[in-house]
Amino acid sequence: MTNTLSGAVAGPVIQAGSIHQVHFHPGRPRVTPAQLPAPPPVSGRDRELEELDAFLKAQKGSPLPLVLITGPGGVGKTSLALSWLHRHRDEYRDGQLYVDLHAFGPGGPLSPDTALAWFLVALGVPPAEIPAELPERSALFRSVTAGLGLVILLDNAFSAAQVHPLLPASESALCVVTSRWRLAGLALSGRSVELEPFSIEESAGLLKNLVGEERTTAEPAAVRRVASACGGLPLALSTVAARLRTRGGRTFEQELRTLTDGTRLLRLDTADGRSLQAVFDASYAALTTVAADIYLVCGLHPGPDFRIEAVTAASSHSRDAVLDGLDQLVEANLLIEDATGRFHFHDLLREHARTRAERQLRPAARNDVLRAYVRWYLAATVEATGLVHPHRPGLLCVEPADSSGLRFDRPETAMAWLVAEQRSIRAVLLAADRHGWPSPVWRFCEALWGFFLHHRHYQEWIEIQRLGISAARRAGQPLAEARLHSQLGFAYAKLGRFDEAAAENEIALRLGEAHSDGPTVATALSQLGRAARGRKDLPAALRYFRQAAEIQETLGILRGVALCRRRAGDVLAELGRTDEAVIELTAAAHLMAELGDPIQHARTLMVLGSLRCDQGRHDQGIPLLHETLSSVRASGSPYYTAEILLALGKAEAGSGLPAAADHLAEARDLYQAAGDPRAAQASSLLAAVQDGGSADR
Repeated sequence: MTNTLSGAVAGPVIQAGSIHQVHFHPGRPRVTPAQLPAPPPVSGRDRELEELDAFLKAQKGSPLPLVLITGPGGVGKTSLALSWLHRHRDEYRDGQLYVDLHAFGPGGPLSPDTALAWFLVALGVPPAEIPAELPERSALFRSVTAGLGLVILLDNAFSAAQVHPLLPASESALCVVTSRWRLAGLALSGRSVELEPFSIEESAGLLKNLVGEERTTAEPAAVRRVASACGGLPLALSTVAARLRTRGGRTFEQELRTLTDGTRLLRLDTADGRSLQAVFDASYAALTTVAADIYLVCGLHPGPDFRIEAVTAASSHSRDAVLDGLDQLVEANLLIEDATGRFHFHDLLREHARTRAERQLRPAARNDVLRAYVRWYLAATVEATGLVHPHRPGLLCVEPADSSGLRFDRPETAMAWLVAEQRSIRAVLLAADRHGWPSPVWRFCEALWGFFLHHRHYQEWIEIQRLGISAARRAGQPLAEARLHSQLGFAYAKLGRFDEAAAENEIALRLGEAHSDGPTVATALSQLGRAARGRKDLPAALRYFRQAAEIQETLGILRGVALCRRRAGDVLAELGRTDEAVIELTAAAHLMAELGDPIQHARTLMVLGSLRCDQGRHDQGIPLLHETLSSVRASGSPYYTAEILLALGKAEAGSGLPAAADHLAEARDLYQAAGDPRAAQASSLLAAVQDGGSADR
């Protein structure tokens, strides 16, 4: 058989052991299909287009170049495919074939035998000569297209099984498949492109191209907020752009007000008459029952991302079933999985999942899911904090959540989990507060103390402590309220807001005294000492610390005694009572070593090392500071690392050592990341070192 459709050809097509005669009539005009839809006016995918061009160049002379473009609905898969294929269509002399495989069409996916019939007719095969069976029809298609230079777009595919019969056998053809599914069965056969939503900058650039530079330049801030509301989805961006183009007097600020509610954007009609809601609904409808359930449970997660353990705890399915459901959601591009095994939604898909859950689940069922998330995150937070900060007993025990599947084997893994989960923990806490559940709110605030000590995100801490104080009061937990007042006062003191720090701890002191709770009283007194020291009332600070130490010694709280003696040593050093300071600090260091608290032991040695340097004994002080730095670095605590770096840099600067600049710069950066005022002190010392000045204590 030859490949020209205009010659007289009669040849056998052998398939599955049978021979069928297919006749091409002489004199029939050659058919050159041109089925590609018009390219979009702007694709905004210059980087992807360049990468595809490079792939095509590298494929010259290889088997059929196949490109699979995947991504969630509305991300611009078809637009990219059309832009790229139109760019190269003149290189393929025998025409273009296109079919929408209707993966999510109302009638279900298009059968491959129907698509093949359309292709064969477009290539000039008389309908009467098209075989009835799919294998024979596919074989005929490969025979007809062998050697032809064709561009083929198989749009909106449902499965690899739907696509395989539609692939030609020609090395001269170029085939692109688009799908919301990842189609692993095709991904190994060519180049797979997983489209991601646009960044804010790319989204704003697309709006400028579609709406016009004059209007976007007039409202740059509003343009960026509109771009953010569209979540980087080209379909959403083009829908909004079309509305603005048809309403010349409408500003971006006005459009933004209509998009504040995410469901509004989901309901807007796109160019083809469908809404984003309908696009996402179609993907949801194709899920299995379990995957659909998991989608709703994920949609009710309050945070930005999550792991399988949390979803398992909140669902009614086994871990294995949840894993299968999450895999299917990732395969369908309804969820994204990162390299660490965490899952997250695209912004608009999260809104879609949430609204579907609200529509399909009764309020009681939704509350059950959220309560399960709250229980699981609280239990995991308490467990992690118990390893990170084991020396401070919690006020009330928390029962472990069912099916948590999460255990920490050492402090480092617990801290890594707390770091990774901070945004989700905060979101869960805020959700519990919105739902009027005070008990978990104050418990979260109390349990996060250990993490806060190491990372010091002050503004967020102040916000949640205020919520926790109100929650403890509503829950009738005065000692919890007192503890959170002291935690809030600690943050105020570290920010230099000493009057507010004292006020919070006065409240804590009154609550402790009213309920005759010695530990609460001692903590409040110690924190009042911190505030007094900050206000330079050193004698008062010393009295507070010694009062607190006496109470804690009576109660047998040895760590509290050690902390107060260390703080008293700090104050005595400032008062110039060096010998007394050394006695207090040495006693505190011994106690902390006996208690197995490496961080506080290191901090106490830090003060001793700095004191030695102040006495001119740098040969003793600087090695001691280096030793403490190594110990604290190993703990993974950025705040305490910054504290020792500052002390070491200061001591090295006083000795004229060049390492001072590096240590002070690192301390500055760590303090800045936490929003700590001591960043300014580190910057000032660094500037003095760089200018050749001194950094005296």
